[in-house]
Amino acid sequence: MAKPVVAIVGRPNVGKSTIFNRIAGERISIVEDVPGVTRDRIYSSGEWLNHTFYLIDTGGIDIGDEPLLVQIRQQAEIAIDEADVIIFMTNGRDGVTAADEEVAKILHRSNKPVVLAVNKIDNPDMRDLIYDFYVLGFGEPYPISGSHGTGLGDLLDAVVSHFPTRSDAEYEDDTIKFCLIGRPNVGKSSLVNAILGEERVIVSDIAGTTRDAVDTTFTREGQEYVIIDTAGMRKRGKIYETTEKYSVLRALKAIERSDVVLVVLNAEEGIIEQDKKIAGYAHEAGRGVIIVVNKWDAVEKDDKTLIEFERKIRDHFQFLDYAPIVFVSAKTKQRLNKLLPLVKMVSENHAMRVQTNVLNEVIMDAVAMNPTPTHNGQRLKIYYVTQVAVKPPTFVVFVNDPELMHFSYERFLENRIRDAFAFTGTPIKLIARPRK
Repeated sequence: MAKPVVAIVGRPNVGKSTIFNRIAGERISIVEDVPGVTRDRIYSSGEWLNHTFYLIDTGGIDIGDEPLLVQIRQQAEIAIDEADVIIFMTNGRDGVTAADEEVAKILHRSNKPVVLAVNKIDNPDMRDLIYDFYVLGFGEPYPISGSHGTGLGDLLDAVVSHFPTRSDAEYEDDTIKFCLIGRPNVGKSSLVNAILGEERVIVSDIAGTTRDAVDTTFTREGQEYVIIDTAGMRKRGKIYETTEKYSVLRALKAIERSDVVLVVLNAEEGIIEQDKKIAGYAHEAGRGVIIVVNKWDAVEKDDKTLIEFERKIRDHFQFLDYAPIVFVSAKTKQRLNKLLPLVKMVSENHAMRVQTNVLNEVIMDAVAMNPTPTHNGQRLKIYYVTQVAVKPPTFVVFVNDPELMHFSYERFLENRIRDAFAFTGTPIKLIARPRK
C-alpha cells in the first residue's frame, strides 16, 4: 500500500519549513554517509499514530522570477496535484492576508481535504488570534507553534483522519513489478515503449495507487511483469518545467511499489548530481537496482569508451556498487533483450532466502580468514547469523556487543555474503544484536 502524500502550502514567511522539519524530525536524511549524495530537504517521510506518509514543503520550491502571487498560486496547484491531504499554513500574528485568501480560493476548488494551521501561536494568550481564520472556510483552525513545537499532535490527528483507505492493485506473488526512474529527457518513455514493443500482451491497464500512473501488465517468456510507469504521467506544462523537483515525488511513489528499479542515465549528457539524488532514493528504499545507460547509440565510441563510462558510474554511484550496469538504446533496440532477464534475476536475488546453516558456514569461514576486531581490549564475538527478511535480504548477526561491530568489518561480512550467494542487484542489510 502506497504512502499518502501530505503537502504544506501557504504564502511565504508563515513557517512552512519549520513545521516541515518538526514533523519530519530525524527522518530527513538519505544516504548522507556516502559522498556525493544529498537530499532535497523539501521531501521527507513523516509518521504519526502508526501512519507513515510523504511530506512536501512547497516553501522549498523556487519558481524563478514570477510575481509573488503567481508563485504562490503555482505552488498550491502543484501540491493539489500531488497531495492526498493539504496542510494550509497561515501566520496568526499577521491575521488573514490577501495572499492567504488567494491560496484558500485555489484549495476550495481542489476538493482535496485541507487542514488549516495557524502558526506562531506561541502561548495560550494568543489563541484568540485563530478566530479570524474561520473566514477562510476550512472549519476549525489548529493553533500551532513551530518555534515551540506545540499543537502539532492535534494537527496531525486531523491530517491522518483524512488519509484515504486504499490498497494496491492485486497481483500474483510471482509477478515482478518494476519502474524506470531518472531525470527528464533520459528516455524513460522511449524505453518503456521499446520494452513493451509490438508483441506486448497487456492483461489489464490498472490505475495504480498514484494519480495518473498506469500499471501495464505483460507476459514475456512465461513470466508476468508490471511496469509502473512514471514517464507518461500528466504534467502541467511550465509549472513542472520550472519545478523539476516535484518529479522526484512521483519517482518515490513508483519506487515504493516496485521490486526492481531501473535508474536511467543519458549517455549523451553523462552523469549529473540529480542522477545521484534520484538513484539515492531507490537505494534508501531497499529496492533492487539496475543502472541503465540509454542513448548509447548516440555516443562516439572506441575500445575504451564503455569501460571508461562504467568506471565513472562506479565512482559517482559508490553506494550502488551492487547494481549491474547495462548500456542500451531505446531507438535502435541495442541490448534491450538483456533488460528483462536482468530484471528477473535481480528480482529473484531481492527475494532470496539463504539457509541458516549454509549462511553460518560462510560467516565462520570469513571470521577465520579475517578475525573480528578489538576495541579497548575487547574483541567482537559473532555467535551466529540468521536471515530475518527479504526484499531486501536482511540478516541479524548475534554478537557479544553490537558496539564492537565496526562499519568496515560489517562491510567485510556483507562482501563475503555477496561472494557466496551472488546478491547481484539488491542491497542487503546486516543488523548486529546482542545474544540474549
